[in-house]
Amino acid sequence: MSKILVINPGSTSTKLSLFDDETEIETIDIFHDSSILKEFKTINDQLDYRMAVVYDFLNKHHIDKLDAIASRGGASYSVEGGTYEVDDLLIEDTKVAKGGLYHSSMLGVQMAKVTSERFGGHIYMSNPTVTDEYEELSRVTGIDGIYRKSICHALNQKAVAQRFAEDTGNKYEDLRLIVAHIDGGITVMAHKYGRMIDGNDGGGGDGPLTPTRMGSMAISDVINYLWDKPKDEMLKLISVSGGFSNYFGTSNSDIIHDMVLKGDKKAKRVYEAMIYQTAKCIGAMSIALEGQVDAIILTGGLLRFKDIYESIQRYCGWIAKIYVYPGEYEQYSLAHNAYLALNQKIEVKHYCGKPVFDGFND
Repeated sequence: MSKILVINPGSTSTKLSLFDDETEIETIDIFHDSSILKEFKTINDQLDYRMAVVYDFLNKHHIDKLDAIASRGGASYSVEGGTYEVDDLLIEDTKVAKGGLYHSSMLGVQMAKVTSERFGGHIYMSNPTVTDEYEELSRVTGIDGIYRKSICHALNQKAVAQRFAEDTGNKYEDLRLIVAHIDGGITVMAHKYGRMIDGNDGGGGDGPLTPTRMGSMAISDVINYLWDKPKDEMLKLISVSGGFSNYFGTSNSDIIHDMVLKGDKKAKRVYEAMIYQTAKCIGAMSIALEGQVDAIILTGGLLRFKDIYESIQRYCGWIAKIYVYPGEYEQYSLAHNAYLALNQKIEVKHYCGKPVFDGFND
């Protein structure tokens, strides 16, 4: 029986799972408040801090050898969807953010490498945050040579879409879906016949404000109010210290939600603005699918709050029927793909060190 460790660093948490083949032994989700994370100069500097959680987890289960480590990927050059064996080139390109993403997912393969050096095991990643399946029009900006990037919660986006297809007796490749992942970060993607053809670049600061991210702002506001700040500080506003963290000094959504329930006007305004902006993104993705939407799927940790679904239902229920998959399916998806890779039941891809898309030729 194969021992598989799943490592999944998020913007405000480190989630770890231990599997025997495809049977889950335990999953833990350790919350990291932004007030702690923002003390690190860069995301890479969090490596030792987050590794302590891994060591404690493996020691608890008396693990001295692993067969595979399945890690969340991100920040490398963009790749096609699928499962990849992690090598040194992928790790180095992730570490220096060759793909332009600055997000905690970049720690995944680094943490897996450190773990493997001590406990052994093949390292795999599946559907990383830089999975790129965009269509041509989704890439264009108003500046020649600058293109929109596909950066999202691809792992959970695809896992939930496939789960929905199975639950409804359909094939993912036959459906037109809008999936909104709502948690520490928020990404809303249009899925067309098995491909994510458009969405917001959540890792790059595009889209709704979130517990940790400032969200979209007019470029003039960035120039007027942020331009004199150090680059590291601006990057933190994009992925660590924006949103709830900037307003309230914490990214803990339970605290903010409790403030809303107690009638705090500021908390209510910011919280409802996050939901409103998410709904606007869902509306935009309905345009990407030309109004032909089979379902809207809401997923992510913040769906533990029923009022998020109720508000989005009010805003977007006219577009298509809304289904809720609280939490995420990333841990099982990573473990499942690692198990299949170990047993040679799927094609294992290899990172080539260049992006899926590198500009138009005309």
